[in-house]
Amino acid sequence: MNVNFEKTDQVNGVLTVSIVEDDYKDEVKKELNQLGRTRPVKGFRPGHVPAALLQKMYGPSVKAQVIDRMLNRAVSDHIVNNHIHILADPMMAQDAPADIVADKDFEFKFDLGLAPEFELTVDNSLTIPYYNIEVTDDMVQKQNEGYRKRFGKQVQGEVADDEAMLRGTLVELDDNGQEVAEGIKAEQTVIIPRMLKDDDQKQKFVGAKVGQDIVFNPNKACAGSESEIASMLNIDKEAAAAVTADFKMNVTEIMVTQPADMDQEFFDNVLGKDEAKTEEEYMTKLREVIAHEFTADSNYRFTIDAEKVLRDIVGDLPMPDDFLKRFLAARDDKNTAEKIEQEYPAAKAHLQWQLIKDKAASALNVQVDDSDRKRLARLMAAQQFAQYGMTNLPDDVVDNYAQKLMGDERYSEEIARRAFDDKFFAALKQMVTLDEKNVTLDEFNKLFEDK
Repeated sequence: MNVNFEKTDQVNGVLTVSIVEDDYKDEVKKELNQLGRTRPVKGFRPGHVPAALLQKMYGPSVKAQVIDRMLNRAVSDHIVNNHIHILADPMMAQDAPADIVADKDFEFKFDLGLAPEFELTVDNSLTIPYYNIEVTDDMVQKQNEGYRKRFGKQVQGEVADDEAMLRGTLVELDDNGQEVAEGIKAEQTVIIPRMLKDDDQKQKFVGAKVGQDIVFNPNKACAGSESEIASMLNIDKEAAAAVTADFKMNVTEIMVTQPADMDQEFFDNVLGKDEAKTEEEYMTKLREVIAHEFTADSNYRFTIDAEKVLRDIVGDLPMPDDFLKRFLAARDDKNTAEKIEQEYPAAKAHLQWQLIKDKAASALNVQVDDSDRKRLARLMAAQQFAQYGMTNLPDDVVDNYAQKLMGDERYSEEIARRAFDDKFFAALKQMVTLDEKNVTLDEFNKLFEDK
């Protein structure tokens, strides 16, 4: 068996595999004999089936299987042993037909899409912007107010605000504003103004007092959502679809949020147990928490700017466009020529960036191990718990869930990718020169608008 590789241009090549009968005949004979011993053939005892009959019955399929195995092994070994950096999988050349039954000697050609060769130096001569977001007193105060509301308690109030919970009885009105005798009536209904979708309807409840009658339109307040109307009026969705009339609510109770006291329980809820003992310590820690959150935002912006800098240095990498489009078409029948042409530019840009990132990561000696993946999985687990308000959970609970995420196919690939990116950009940040700039939050957000 002979294997030959020819580079046709910078990003394309052809791998030719020549197979003659002597390469495969012994293996075919061996497999046919094995079939004669294991597969029943009517009229013959196992192991006594004539070779000619075995050849007639199974010869072509066994020959095809043996050649296919030899071919795949030869292509894979040659690519690996000769360090040929390919993109996607090799594809059988469109002009290389073969008749497995009739032919004895074969020449198979495979088209290869090659990764472009390029140089990239990663050191402190590279300058990348890094934006530090200023933490203001107003930010700290607003964050504190948000936490006090979050950990506050519901108490009876006299006047409703946007966050209040109003309880009362709803009755349907006619066009003259009178109660409909046999109309819809819902008792002990709860309405929270901020949950309403129409601002005009919402404002009818803000400032309301106990005992007050409020006339509003449920259909407008719920933006026509049948499920929300049904829930508000305690009726089924079919009946809710017909509701267009105004309703009157007599407010019987108003519950408002009383902000949490600035005490030890509150400090523990926000920061964790005994992280702060005094209000001064709490405010200092809270500022640090905000700064840490902003650091994550700054690091994210760094990844965007770093990608732009590295792309600009490398330039527009040539790619085996025709090969890759053909590969995408062969991989999925739903990938029509029109769809591929539409989606290919984004896929090409993504692949180019992956090549640049891999080259930079190699220069930085970035390697990801189990500890990196476990750390990222643990972070993802904690974030998922936090979405449901479950914070400060015991370590073993978070660790067990992180382990489940790592074993779940839906998350394992994402965990590996994010773990690599985290380590890569951290290493890049340490190596390059940072052009640090202090900006306000508004200025920082404007960067993304400009983008």
